[in-house]
Amino acid sequence: MKFPETPALQRVRLVVRAWCTEFSPPGAVVVGCSGGADSTALVAGCRAEGLTVRAVAVDHGLQVGSADVAAEAAARAETFGATAVVVRAEVAGPGGTEAAARRARQAALREAAGGRPVLLGHTLDDQAETVLLGLGRGAGAGSLQAMAAWSEPWGRPLLGIRRADTLAACADLGIEPWADPHNVDPRFARVRVRNEVLPLLEDVLQGGVAEALARTARRLREDEDVLGALADELLARARRGSTVDAETLAGAPVALRRRALLAWLRDRGADVRTDATLRAVDDLVVRWRGQGAVALAEPPGTRPELGGGRLVAVRRRGKLEVAGHSRDGRPLDLLDPLDPPEN
Repeated sequence: MKFPETPALQRVRLVVRAWCTEFSPPGAVVVGCSGGADSTALVAGCRAEGLTVRAVAVDHGLQVGSADVAAEAAARAETFGATAVVVRAEVAGPGGTEAAARRARQAALREAAGGRPVLLGHTLDDQAETVLLGLGRGAGAGSLQAMAAWSEPWGRPLLGIRRADTLAACADLGIEPWADPHNVDPRFARVRVRNEVLPLLEDVLQGGVAEALARTARRLREDEDVLGALADELLARARRGSTVDAETLAGAPVALRRRALLAWLRDRGADVRTDATLRAVDDLVVRWRGQGAVALAEPPGTRPELGGGRLVAVRRRGKLEVAGHSRDGRPLDLLDPLDPPEN
């Protein structure tokens, strides 16, 4: 297919070209293709730049006619010169429909990719919305850095352009993209941020808010890369098998210590969902007074041996350990007494 040389399509091509120059993907990529404007423009931009594209349309079966939408998205990708496939992904698990659908979609795309990069159609607008949602939750820098242009296997070439560019690119191609009804449903927080909060901020601050939020995310990511590397070094020094040494951690700056603790807890199978939980574990290191174990969440089904119990973080003999407690609170794998309080 010969692609028209319009300003919008040129902007899409330029960000795809820049992404390829920076991250040097192999000749073949997978593009998650919903049929919406962003993913449709991404497929077109990748093909216009000469990439071999396999478009994967994921059907969750959550809406009437979803199979037809997926089939049309795949067929349209083929008109651009891509190969295309439709896969069905069942939505199940905790966290609500939106989170469960995202997990199912990611798993389906990983499987279909077979180790190739998976490109997603997130734009600068999506990045700005993600930063605002993180601010509203009181998230730290790790969350406010938002989405990365490359985080294996996920690539996001369109983070440098606006949603209006992808809509214009589709119009230039003579395409009316699919409009997901979920994207206008005010029950979802992201939809209200998109349609109410961001426009209000743009009006009050006289424009440029989305771009400023995206710049904030980029700067935080640059900072986080450095802090993350230093925290990894700290964690390596503090590790004692499956435990970590409290004294080694205690002497580190709080920003590094808490990052190291979070990485260690996740490595031990814990799902740390709140800042309060992380601070409570940090208190086991720097404010030790003989306090009890800190309850931790965990991904469901990861520790069937707990029999419906829970994970906890405890301190004993100067080290922190993640252990299992039964449903009634009895320790399953704590054999030694806890540390006495410090004087």
